[in-house]
Amino acid sequence: MTENNDRLLVAFFAEHRQDIPDHGFTHRVMRHLPDRTRRISQLWVTFCFTLALVLFFTCDGLQLILGTLRETFTAATQSGITELDPKSLLVAGIVLLFLLYRKICSLA
Repeated sequence: MTENNDRLLVAFFAEHRQDIPDHGFTHRVMRHLPDRTRRISQLWVTFCFTLALVLFFTCDGLQLILGTLRETFTAATQSGITELDPKSLLVAGIVLLFLLYRKICSLA
């Protein structure tokens, strides 16, 4: 019974379909609606970035990074890897900086 009613309704609306011209009304309305999700997203990113900076400086992040790099370099030289190619290290550093930059840009 329901399937028959559904077919009748679809057929009726297909036969009596009317397109009402809106003369750009829909476009104007959509253009003037506030973009609430974008504002919320920007506020959230700003809050998280500020929190990350505060935690970075509160937890002495720069000293931790420099200490880790110093320990890595010391361990590499003590383990007998003294014949490292400086060009390879430079390329690896540039690639890591590029990846860090891309990650930061993707968060904004």
